[in-house]
Amino acid sequence: MSTRAVLITGANGEIGHGLVSRLTEKHPDIHIVAIDVHPLSKALQDQCHEVIVGDVLDSTMIDRLAAFYDFSSIYHLAAILSTKAEREPVLGHRVNVDGTLGLLELAARQARATGENVKFLFPSSIAAYGLPDVATKMRAGKVKENEWLDARTMYGINKKYCEDLGRYYNWYYRQIDPQPTAAHVDFRAIRFPGLISAITMPTGGTSDYGPEMMHNAAAGKPYDCFVPESATLPFMTMPDAINALLQLEETPAKNLTQVVYNIGAFSVSARDFYDVIKEAFPEAVVNFKPDVLRQKIVDSWPANVDDSWARKEWGWQPEYDFVRAFREYLIPAVKERYRT
Repeated sequence: MSTRAVLITGANGEIGHGLVSRLTEKHPDIHIVAIDVHPLSKALQDQCHEVIVGDVLDSTMIDRLAAFYDFSSIYHLAAILSTKAEREPVLGHRVNVDGTLGLLELAARQARATGENVKFLFPSSIAAYGLPDVATKMRAGKVKENEWLDARTMYGINKKYCEDLGRYYNWYYRQIDPQPTAAHVDFRAIRFPGLISAITMPTGGTSDYGPEMMHNAAAGKPYDCFVPESATLPFMTMPDAINALLQLEETPAKNLTQVVYNIGAFSVSARDFYDVIKEAFPEAVVNFKPDVLRQKIVDSWPANVDDSWARKEWGWQPEYDFVRAFREYLIPAVKERYRT
């Protein structure tokens, strides 16, 4: 008999660390199956039913999972992030799109076999948007889910396409079959803003200049910021991001009219980051040395997002605004991390 379980891909990443811990805290008896291309720490391994060091493109591994487990929920976090995907676009596409497609098929097969919907939680990104210039970006204000969807990066294109795949698997999968299936993939995506964690190091996202600035300041290292002081994006703390995934997963399907939701917490400039970090770490050395090519990507992403659908349909509300995020979560935790 197959074991009921929750699958987390990319479990060793920034979101994965916190998600594994929060799930085991909320549901001590949960069976978590974790996948990552890198070994998990002993602490994370101890919280999982099974840990697999492997690639989401490995179809043999996916077939084995289907044979041994019935997944009630899949959190598909594994991805090639924006900067690396620009340098290796074919790899980015293979992992971000083909990897997602394989897991959607896994979920669809299991839904058909068990007769129960399989929830598929997908972290999308504001990289799905593409605004033509800074002036337009600042005039646009809070961007809605259906606006400015002209992604400029391989990562953003991948995320937008995977949203469309999820919409297909949720509402239109094998729609010409004479006998529709009794259950389906319950796809739910969140377009995350830039995420800031005090626990894990940034891992190559184009919005990581804020977190990189903070971690380097705490470590006593100078930092060259690759965007100008005026660069503005929406951000949120990692605890809020994990709360959002769990909250969306727990929301009854009847409450949801969308498959993709914006969420936001605070919109700040690189200068805002500098000011609060300099206050906490007076010796910090930060030089603004914009990288024109990476700056163009940041300039194409919204300065803020409209998350009214998430607030209305599943009660989204961030716990941390900008001031609280730094004073109560980020600065104390980062200081402790780098204490010598």
